Amino acid sequence: MKILIIGAGKMGSFFCDLLSKDHDVAIYDRDPQRLLFSFNCRRFADIDEIREFAPEFVINAATVKYTIPAFRQILPLLPPNAILSDIASVKTGLPEFYAEAGHPFVSTHPMFGPTFASLSNLSQENAIIISEGDHLGKLFFRDLYTRLNLHIEEYTFAAHDETIAYSLSIPFASTLVFAGIMKHQDAPGTTFKRHMAIARGLLSEDDYLLSEILFNPHTSAQLSRIREQLAELQQIVESRDAGAMKDFLTRVRANID
Repeated sequence: MKILIIGAGKMGSFFCDLLSKDHDVAIYDRDPQRLLFSFNCRRFADIDEIREFAPEFVINAATVKYTIPAFRQILPLLPPNAILSDIASVKTGLPEFYAEAGHPFVSTHPMFGPTFASLSNLSQENAIIISEGDHLGKLFFRDLYTRLNLHIEEYTFAAHDETIAYSLSIPFASTLVFAGIMKHQDAPGTTFKRHMAIARGLLSEDDYLLSEILFNPHTSAQLSRIREQLAELQQIVESRDAGAMKDFLTRVRANID
């Protein structure tokens, strides 16, 4: 199959390496420097090369901010039946875009990223496939993610956004609060250092990505839950209530078993 990948960042390069063994893959990026380390594929820095390539499948690996603009830029150059796909962690605007694009589509979310995951060993990671997508497109990604030993779930666009609000917004917000009260430690403990590593990794991400994940309409309710737990813990600490602390810790342990 002739596959076009948009964006030669870490995820675009990852998919390029993965697919170029079995498919005719081209990777497009407006910055030629980002293409220097893409191998076993065609490298396009000129958008007009896409028309001649005539891809059958497009994987949009541009950053969240540019996912839809990148689609709009290449749309006039694609064959009518080319399948569009994205791997964006934020799906805002994509259902509406796909509805008007006039192409079959599939949307997925690999629930791992280059910051924390080991891309050479993904057996403990997950992926979401959006149920509204094209049947053949979904089969393509299901086969691909199965070969990576990923656990796969299929959600609607709406259910995906609810899941992301829970699985990303809560740890993101908690980490930002931790970083927000941080001060230098000359002799940090193990737990502190682990939290600090997570905070540094999170804050190395693109500001737009972090903002869009936290601007998810479902995030506010999750932040309220964090505030409720903090208020309860603060009350227990201030009253030095050992019994209440034991009950709190028992409940919290049950949540993560």
